[in-house]
Amino acid sequence: MFECMKAHDYKPAHESNVYYPFLGREEWEPTKFLIENLNQGEISHFLKLLWVKSEVRQKPTFNMASQLITFMDTLPKRPPWPCTRIETEGYITTYPVHLIWCDALEVTKHIFGNPVFANDMEFDPYEVFVNGEQEYGEWISSLCAHDIQDKLPRGATIVPIVLASDKTPVSRQMGGLEMHPTFLTIANIRSDIRMKATAHAWLCITYMPIPQFVCNPEFSSLLQACVWHWCMDMVCKNLKHTAAVGTGMVDPLGLLRYGFTPLHIDPWKVQEFQEAAKVLYLSRVRLPFWLNWCFTDPAIFLSLEILHTCHKFFFDHILKWCKEVVGANELDACCCLQHKCTGTHHFGQGVSHVQQMMGQEHRDIQCTIVTTIAGITDPDFICAVRALVYFIYKAQSPTFTPTSITDVASSLQELHAFKHAILHHFEIPKLKLLASFTQAIPQLGSIIQFTADCKNPFEHTSHQCATFTEQIVHLLDQEETARQFDLYALLCSNSLSLNNLIINEFDKVIDMDPMLGWIARIAPEELSHLQGPRPVRNHFLKGLLSEDSRIAFHITVSSDHTKRTPLFLAQLYQLPDFPLKLCSFIEESVNPTLVTHFRSHLLDVWNKFHLQLHLMLCPHLVMPSQQPSGNLFVTPPSANYSHGNCDVVLLQMHGEGGGGGGENPAQVCMVFSLSKKGPPLSPELDQVFLYVQLFEVIARPQDDVGVMMFCVKRRFMTGPDGTQVRVGAIIPLLDVTHAIKLIPVYRDRADHTVTSSTSLEHYDTFYLNNFSDKEWYHMLHTEFM
Repeated sequence: MFECMKAHDYKPAHESNVYYPFLGREEWEPTKFLIENLNQGEISHFLKLLWVKSEVRQKPTFNMASQLITFMDTLPKRPPWPCTRIETEGYITTYPVHLIWCDALEVTKHIFGNPVFANDMEFDPYEVFVNGEQEYGEWISSLCAHDIQDKLPRGATIVPIVLASDKTPVSRQMGGLEMHPTFLTIANIRSDIRMKATAHAWLCITYMPIPQFVCNPEFSSLLQACVWHWCMDMVCKNLKHTAAVGTGMVDPLGLLRYGFTPLHIDPWKVQEFQEAAKVLYLSRVRLPFWLNWCFTDPAIFLSLEILHTCHKFFFDHILKWCKEVVGANELDACCCLQHKCTGTHHFGQGVSHVQQMMGQEHRDIQCTIVTTIAGITDPDFICAVRALVYFIYKAQSPTFTPTSITDVASSLQELHAFKHAILHHFEIPKLKLLASFTQAIPQLGSIIQFTADCKNPFEHTSHQCATFTEQIVHLLDQEETARQFDLYALLCSNSLSLNNLIINEFDKVIDMDPMLGWIARIAPEELSHLQGPRPVRNHFLKGLLSEDSRIAFHITVSSDHTKRTPLFLAQLYQLPDFPLKLCSFIEESVNPTLVTHFRSHLLDVWNKFHLQLHLMLCPHLVMPSQQPSGNLFVTPPSANYSHGNCDVVLLQMHGEGGGGGGENPAQVCMVFSLSKKGPPLSPELDQVFLYVQLFEVIARPQDDVGVMMFCVKRRFMTGPDGTQVRVGAIIPLLDVTHAIKLIPVYRDRADHTVTSSTSLEHYDTFYLNNFSDKEWYHMLHTEFM
């Protein structure tokens, strides 16, 4: 890709100024901002400002929007965007139909040769065996990849094409014009990289029109579908030809790949064809675009994905069942009073009134739906819902073995065993799709986890119908051109290598945007000038590590409360037994002759800390500490939190506070350390500590086959005055093993006087939520169940 930029028409000018036709980076950066955020009229207005024309600063080399657009047109481009008028012979449309497209083969070559993805691509099918079982993950490890490779000439490389399309509005000011944008990527790029919109691994290959036919409404949808397939056939023509005969494609390593073949379209009789297709329950499209595409079988390549098949299914059906059975008001009350956790959406107004949600909200409701309805409805209904949520969580694994595939199928079987508690019939198309997961995984690898839903309307047009199509083509050209030229010019201006190849493995334990990762390795000082997703901070490099180095902790250098007395903190946090617990802890930790030196020692206190683990499902990566399982708050009582905002963790107990050994849930009420001021601290006291209030496990998952979760209860003891008080303990921060989420056991109904800020204090019995996030779900089932 960059070699094409080097061979551009203005190569001599670029040798002296890589940002040509702009004066340099100082002019290019505001130009890029204008192109990405303003339309031509707004750019013209900006260029007329006195601030821009002032003699104090250097004027831009362009003084009109049209001149700026001309400059942009001279930059090296991605494959061009032609615009083709579609003739629908014999059928009239309400307005002319134009197809905006580019050659899918050229786009494929463009992605395949992008050096940004050099370290995230796989080229040859492979097999991975775990405990004697074959593991399926990326498409390149699937059975389908091996079958195709066996049919190709020796030395050929598969470049699997992944397409995604959905109807979307492309304008908001022109009557809501709708089209079918189609995006393309290749399965050589690792799925966790290519499925992130910020990685730009998906490129648009066409904006297909949705024509409005002047005809019988019975025929309109059929004609629209036929136009869609005809357009796709034209766009993918060269891909289909390459699939049959192969063509050279330069990748970051210089290898050649093969592809696809043309399609011939015959006329058809719409009415007779539609009637015959209806009888056979067919789609009524006579010539689908995949016709004559080598190695293509719609039973295989029409793959499933988690967003619509699982998350949308949950919202459309499971959530509605729960509303009907539990009652909208009761369901809302249960959702509202749950303790807020960082990184998870809290539905403060309930969920029953929400008509439309994004995939993230679907997942956040899934996290708590089982515990929300537990005890309020029939146990068989709970079993059916829990089985479906189990299925969704298991299906999100990035890798599968025959054993785990069987486990996925068992959850679906459990649903069918209890479905009588929900409906008398289950004629739901999406539910039938779930049954195909077990057949699809060996053939195609793991299920697509995310979506390529990059549907942004064209907001920077002049809203003139006559030139709207032409404006779209210009916008599409400029968007990708600006992004690529920005990276190319940055590398060349700093005399940096255009070869993005990791030699020393850099810091691959963090999940980082591939472009930002490249710049971070070769020019870290330039990161502040680039826009992109915030990289995951790796606390394993400089944080506090657990004894087995599996967990990293981070607290800020400056504490939130510095050099405070234990008595002051006891009053601030409303923990009357804290000073006595601290004295007892110090007596047990140091030589008796030194106890008096530390009893009156001042303390430093923090209101939060970060916990970071390696991803259970991708052990080579670390988990973002901003996730619900990593960012923990421990704040004192305030106007918003009358009892404080204190999160819950799982501890590895060693007998502290009468907790015995093993794992123990606890609510963190204070994070503190002895101040460094004063006498030197012994190693036992020179660390960060937690004051926690303990829970005990009163029921295991197998004790309640409906909810299938651990049930915990606060531990109490008899105080000096004979009252029941919570059991507290002081333990080292490094004894924390996981952040967890507790959901109150509501029994017959929730207490409507409780709020999210008081639920952990009002209730004493809780479920240890299996579904806080998919990492915790798999970790819990691997280590504790």
